[in-house]
Amino acid sequence: MTRTEDTGDLAADQVVVRLAGVRKEFGEAVALDGVSLEIRAGEAVAVMGPSGCGKSTLLNMIAGLDRPTTGSVTVLGEDLGALDETGLALFRRRRIGMVFQFFNLIDDLPALDNVALAAQLTGTPARQARRRALELLDELGIADRRNAYPAVLSGGERQRVAVARALMNRPALLLADEPTGALDSQAGEQVMDLLIDLNQIGQTLLLVTHDRRLAARCASRLVEFSDGRVARESALERTQ
Repeated sequence: MTRTEDTGDLAADQVVVRLAGVRKEFGEAVALDGVSLEIRAGEAVAVMGPSGCGKSTLLNMIAGLDRPTTGSVTVLGEDLGALDETGLALFRRRRIGMVFQFFNLIDDLPALDNVALAAQLTGTPARQARRRALELLDELGIADRRNAYPAVLSGGERQRVAVARALMNRPALLLADEPTGALDSQAGEQVMDLLIDLNQIGQTLLLVTHDRRLAARCASRLVEFSDGRVARESALERTQ
């Protein structure tokens, strides 16, 4: 993949995400229990663990979709706890890209407009947004599907549209929640290859997954969760 945009002009080894003593309670349930974690620029980190261990809550904290009960979350030098809801929404749109298991595309918009909308929401003129959206769809190999609606796209095509949308605003951090979970094996392989390509050109990635093969192929570090805590961390050698 050849891309001309930057990924946030981050210095090598800069801390992109820092969680310090993060605890999250939902009533009497504890989803995160004193989590401290750092992710540096250019890393591809996979988070794994059983259902209910806190993986999705962690992702929501980093995305500013939820707030910790105690502790702090700093992303790209911004203390998310100091931002109000409007500030969080703007920060998320401008600095963070998100890819979901079930794509979250807008059914009544064609692929091109699904992608372009992400930039238009930050104030980019429609013509400029559509031009960049088409460039991204072309780089991801699906420009010929730009006028197709999500209902007629394959799972792999929908996930590529979702990745293009996540990249529209040149995010410094890309978050992916089970990005291959709803795909067949061939489409899953294609998305894995795409994530690897993105990381190789400098994109910082955080992947939440149940799939050890996805982690082994796409990540350079594995963080394993258990009962809302970091149970262990380990370096990974990528497999082919």
